[in-house]
Amino acid sequence: MQNLPTFVLVHGAFTNSFSFAPLQAELALLGHRSAAVDLPGHGFEATFPPSYQAPQDLDALAAEPGIIKGVTLADNVARVIEVLERAERNGPTVLVAHSRGGITTTAVANARPELIDRIVYVSAWCPVDLEVGDYYAQPEMADVDAGAFAAAFVGDPAETGLLRTNFRTADPAALAAFKRAFAADLTDDEYRTFLNPLQPDENLDAGTAADRAQAATWGRIPRTYVRLTADASVPLAVQDRMIREADALTPDNPFDVRTLEGSHLRWLVHPKPAAELLASLAAR
Repeated sequence: MQNLPTFVLVHGAFTNSFSFAPLQAELALLGHRSAAVDLPGHGFEATFPPSYQAPQDLDALAAEPGIIKGVTLADNVARVIEVLERAERNGPTVLVAHSRGGITTTAVANARPELIDRIVYVSAWCPVDLEVGDYYAQPEMADVDAGAFAAAFVGDPAETGLLRTNFRTADPAALAAFKRAFAADLTDDEYRTFLNPLQPDENLDAGTAADRAQAATWGRIPRTYVRLTADASVPLAVQDRMIREADALTPDNPFDVRTLEGSHLRWLVHPKPAAELLASLAAR
């Protein structure tokens, strides 16, 4: 086991380490260590107000404080670095990011590249030429449903200092919009099961130009991008754009590009192909 890498898994927005449990089971059955990180304010650190339970009180929920208020990208980076420092004592590390977790992962790689033996982005944000928010104005994102979350937003981020979404809504329009954006190829039961451990709050800090991929540090780490073919929230076109931008930044160290079929969430619900892909990277 000493020479096998530890996979350090970084989750996306509104989720936590729990979402990686099926993938970790598959990795373990293939003989691989993994550690799923809870970023600050996530997992058992999250806020689940009584007003979020059933029956819900949306007026109260809109005003409830949340522990994730004030959490920054720098806080996320510090959490992942602490895990990597512990993991590297056992051998190489592979840092695996999904979705918004790619922002944190890129910033970690900018700061401490010596802790990472390979980065794997799974349909994850890898900002290179633009800040993440600016990609949403690009043609590659034109077909993304910008209102997928809107129907379930609760409260005013300017007042609460966080993003709050009601994943326990029974509004059929909101539920359908979520499913189209993130899980169109899951069954309704699989989709609703995935919604249950999601947490209502997310932090507001998505980084700045200083947190985009930097050639001198991030750019020297071997990296893999796993494209998800049916992702409607981070479409294939924008995944491919980030790959091209990264390869142009460090042409001597291009992405190793792999592809999995499915939506933004399918690989977490049906993780065997993803685990086998990660295991093949470890074998290299």
